[in-house]
Formats: sequence, structure tokens, C-alpha cells
Amino acid sequence: MLVHLLYASRAAHTMSGQDLVAILKQSREHNAGAGLTGLLCHSDGVFMQLLEGGRDAVNARYQRIASDPRHKDVILLSYAEIAEREFAGWTMGQVNLHRLNPGLVLKYSATSHLDPYSMSGRAMLSLFRELVSSGAIECS
Repeated sequence: MLVHLLYASRAAHTMSGQDLVAILKQSREHNAGAGLTGLLCHSDGVFMQLLEGGRDAVNARYQRIASDPRHKDVILLSYAEIAEREFAGWTMGQVNLHRLNPGLVLKYSATSHLDPYSMSGRAMLSLFRELVSSGAIECS
């Protein structure tokens, strides 16, 4: 059974560009072996990640993330059974924040500042879908 899980967390320490590259590389390597796909967004010390895959694999990955000391304030925004993957092309796509239109964020949020702690899971999921269709996702 396939599920998707969307969460947000705050970085426990300041993240450098190299830290983020290392996290993405590690995610892509581990996700491929676990059959996980999804998207990662990092902005102002906040991570938002959508994971898709088998229920056991997604749950296990979320439990590891929630207990990882590099994360704090971990919140679950959305969890649902799905019929098919929406982000199957990426073992872990990355949102290119340089291509993020503040008007698009404002469509789903009270302000144009991307803050998953003030947005519903449904709104964040809709925003991720639009980011894919607008070409604001990088993968490698």
C-alpha cells in the first residue's frame, strides 16, 4: 500500500549550503534503496519534506527523522493512502527557492513568507503540486 507523508521541522543548528547538499545526497541514496520518492524544501532553517512509498518504509523514515537530533519541532502536516505516486520521478527533488514566486505562496498562505507552521497540510501539498508544474523542482 502506498502512502504519502508531509512534515515540517526546524533545523537544530544553522545549515550551510554544503550541509544541504550532503542531506540531499544521502536522502537520494537511501530513498532509492527503500523505494521512497518525494520533495524537500529548506527555507530559513525550516525543512518541509514530502515522502511517498510503501507504508512501512515511509513510517520508518519519518520515525528516524523525528528522532534525529538535527531536527526539532517536527510536525506532521499530511498523511494519507494514495493510489499512485505524484513525485515518482525524484528519489528526492529539491525546491529551487530562487524560482519560488511569492505570489504562489500567498495563494496558499496568509503571507508571502513560506512558513509551514502557519499553513495547513492540504495547502502545503497543493503548493508542492504547483511547484512541480511550474518547474521549480531540481533533481540530480
